[in-house]
Amino acid sequence: MNRAVRTLLRQSHLQRFGLLAAVAVMLAVSALHAHADTPTLKVGIATTPQIGALQEAAREAKAQGLDVKIIEFTDWNTPNAALANKDIDVNYFQHTPFLENAEKQGGYKFVAIAPGTIMKIGLYSKKVKRFEDLKDGASVAIANDPVNGGRGLLLLQRAGLIKLKPGADYRATTLDIVSNPRHLKIVQLEASQLARSLDDVDLAQGYPSFIKLAGTADPNSALLFDGVENKAFALQFVVRPESVNDPRIRKFIDIYQHSPEVRKKLDEAFGNLYAVAW
Repeated sequence: MNRAVRTLLRQSHLQRFGLLAAVAVMLAVSALHAHADTPTLKVGIATTPQIGALQEAAREAKAQGLDVKIIEFTDWNTPNAALANKDIDVNYFQHTPFLENAEKQGGYKFVAIAPGTIMKIGLYSKKVKRFEDLKDGASVAIANDPVNGGRGLLLLQRAGLIKLKPGADYRATTLDIVSNPRHLKIVQLEASQLARSLDDVDLAQGYPSFIKLAGTADPNSALLFDGVENKAFALQFVVRPESVNDPRIRKFIDIYQHSPEVRKKLDEAFGNLYAVAW
């Protein structure tokens, strides 16, 4: 092969290498721009041990090019107000009955697009070990919102402490109590504060996640638990109607539901006090 031919071949290889390098640079720049153009996904929650699993999902999303910010709220009203005001993109703290009541009370129009976990609730006490030991006139704390309060009343009925009107469901109120033989004094508190009421009342409706967070009792020590069979009480990922098909939200939910590491975080936080609803 003469020198001229070798020179031409070498130039051809260099040109092809240069072209490939240019393409690689363009693709990298394009990917960076695409990532920069994708806004951070803001996920609102009520303060709960669920945050560990959500932070793990956010970490995995980050590795896949999606930036996620988990925003904690200390009450059960602000996450919906923040969603309505577009301060967050999705919230994850409420089950369907709670959502329906919030929409009615707040005039919201939201959509539950995917289920998460179902959390047990229980009746806890630091004063007695058995329901039979409750004195006449004992104080009992339940949630003050229409849905979770009704769920607490149903649990009191299951414990044999009260009797509700026939057909009463999770929408029951104290007005539906038809028999209260121990003359229990029903105290209604914000659900997220029930865990901290155990030193002040004889018995309280409690959520294991908040009991654990507050450190006021062993989350497994409830005198009676309700089950996790009713998927109506599964926590939901909730969005505004225009965000139903937001690919960022769908991607994050997919990670949350299918990541083994996320499931491990849930197991560590709740043990057998939860179930998945998907």
